[in-house]
Amino acid sequence: MGGTAARRLEMVLRGELSELGRLAAAVDDFVARNGLPPELAFRFNLCFDELITNIVSHGTGDHEAGGPEIRVRLAIDGEELRAEVEDDADAFDPFASTPPPDLDGDLDGRRVGGLGVFLVSRMMDHASHRRERGRNLIRLARRIG
Repeated sequence: MGGTAARRLEMVLRGELSELGRLAAAVDDFVARNGLPPELAFRFNLCFDELITNIVSHGTGDHEAGGPEIRVRLAIDGEELRAEVEDDADAFDPFASTPPPDLDGDLDGRRVGGLGVFLVSRMMDHASHRRERGRNLIRLARRIG
């Protein structure tokens, strides 16, 4: 694998859903450049899509122009691929605030929402949130291989 720069990716995104395509392309490139399994790109892109969609759609905050600023970091750390999603939106812990979805009930009777965050927690080995310096910080990790 390459040097330190090749083993890390950091992006600043505008709080707009249109930024998801740019992020997905960068994640795909990062995974390919580092010879990681393509399945990792799929998992992280799905999680980023869900989390960032929630931030942009619900994390209003005090933003005069555009939505919240979102920083995404992705790094290889030993045998794990780790990510951080940091934003300056309203304080919100998606993992503590969202009850588990009813996967057995009739589709018509199910509550709307919560399935995406459930998928994030299932697709990662680690998913957590904390509020730090007035910003939301979500950490994700998945074992490589």
